[in-house]
Amino acid sequence: MTKIHVAIAILYQDGKFLCQLRDDIPHIRYPGHWALFGGHLEPGETPEVAVVRELSEEIGYAPASVSFFCCDVEKDVVRHVFHSQLSADVKDLVLLEGWDMKLLTPEQIRAGKCYSEQSGDVRPFGIAHQRILLNFIESI
Repeated sequence: MTKIHVAIAILYQDGKFLCQLRDDIPHIRYPGHWALFGGHLEPGETPEVAVVRELSEEIGYAPASVSFFCCDVEKDVVRHVFHSQLSADVKDLVLLEGWDMKLLTPEQIRAGKCYSEQSGDVRPFGIAHQRILLNFIESI
């Protein structure tokens, strides 16, 4: 089985974590679920370069630096996970991919679901993304 490599970012500010409500498109992984920002590695691209590029493409923000957290493997997906302090105000970010974004508390992440003002209802977390965030929270 060919593995799909993606790079994702844990961005945190004041004890909260920036999450994306993924588009509600059936053919993507975790449609309509809360997840972390990131995406596929381009050919020849390192995961560290990919995560910064994806953040710039998805929210118009590129952190000064990112630190490696872990590799998470789920079936055919390898997630290269990085983390960084979010130095921008969320209201200054531009959501260019996804349905919604917000800073979520550890309690909301543990609950596995969160209300979205954009969708007007409570949406679940992508299981892998929730697991990664909870592991990160426990490590700090």
